[in-house]
Parts: sequence; C-alpha cells; structure tokens
Amino acid sequence: MRIRPVGAHALLLDCTAPADVSEAALVEAWRAELWRRRAQGDLIAVEIVPAASTVLLDGLPDPTTTAEQLARWAPGVAKVDVKAEDDSDDDAADVDVPVFFDGPDLPVVAEHWGVDVPAVLRRLTGTRFRVAFCGFAPGFPYLTGLPDELALPRLATPRPRVPAGSVALAGPYAGIYPSASPGGWLLVGRTELVLFDVYADPPARLGPGARVRMVAA
Repeated sequence: MRIRPVGAHALLLDCTAPADVSEAALVEAWRAELWRRRAQGDLIAVEIVPAASTVLLDGLPDPTTTAEQLARWAPGVAKVDVKAEDDSDDDAADVDVPVFFDGPDLPVVAEHWGVDVPAVLRRLTGTRFRVAFCGFAPGFPYLTGLPDELALPRLATPRPRVPAGSVALAGPYAGIYPSASPGGWLLVGRTELVLFDVYADPPARLGPGARVRMVAA
C-alpha cells in the first residue's frame, strides 16, 4: 500500500494488493478499520471515501502524523480476505432491495453466464452483496459479491437514458441507478427504492459497507 498526500489536509491510500488478495477486499478492510478507528476516537477525519482501489481521508488536522499511524493500523490478510457472503461482519447494515426482474438485458446476462434466466435470478437473489463504494452519480452503489468469473462487459454503445431505479450489472459489480442518466451497464431489473435524497441524513440510502440483498418484488 502507498500513502500519498493530497492537498494540505488529505491522504490517499493506494491499496495495491498482493496476488492472493483482491484490491476490493483490501479497500473494504481499510474502510472498516478506518471507520472503527474514527468511531473510537483514534482518528480525526471529516471524510473517509473508498473507491475501486483507493481510500481517501480528508479533513485531517495533521496528515503527517496520520500517515505514521496508518503504518501501524494496517489490516492483516486474515481480516482482508473476506467474501461478501460471509456473515461475520459486525457493523454493516442489511438492506433488502425489492426488485422487479424484468430488465431487457437478462437474456444477455444468461448467455454470458451459460445459464437460463431463472438461474440468473436465483444467483442475484441468493447473493449477499456489499456496497464497496459510491460513484458515477450521487448515491450510485457499486455492489460486490458476485464471483470474478461472472464479470460482464458493458454495452458497446451506452443507452442515452437509463431510468432511475434500474438494477444493472457490469464488470464484477452490480449497481442501481439512483436517477435517470446515460449508462452502458446491462439492465436486469428495477426497484422503486429511493437511493438518493438530498434532504435525508445520510443522503445516500446505500452507503459503503452496507450489506444488500435483492428480493424479487
């Protein structure tokens, strides 16, 4: 892992993982560790923002001291290599997302996975997902939990408009569009759950670390 200064009051953790550990698992381990440290008063940070392979710590009063602390707090491999389906997690919230599985790309997903459409639905409803990070649009959750071998390509030509609430797959992730926008992910369903409300606290319904189950509506 590399620690890089960002401006005057932030650090970026570059979570380059060893060959036997995924970057997503390492990022999640750091996210959980840093949230725990902040909750117990060992870390002062305004924002802890996980991404695909990095974690940003912003609002640090003394980045140099924090960087020295990080070297002592490094999560061990045993804590890192945890599957999304593992029930051993502690503080993660469970959220059931009701989904109407009527997406136009379900047959495409089934073909890529070498199964029929009902098997795709069983896989999605049987997976305990975790929000790895949010991005692309406010409140858009990147959900991990599917096996690496089921990673899917994006559409060659993105759709100009994907409806809000669309449940989609791309690469190793599942995701849910919080608002209408262009998008190139494969659409498998839709939910009426509101994912982002600027007046809510927090605004994002599915934040990093949350556990998610898709439930057939």
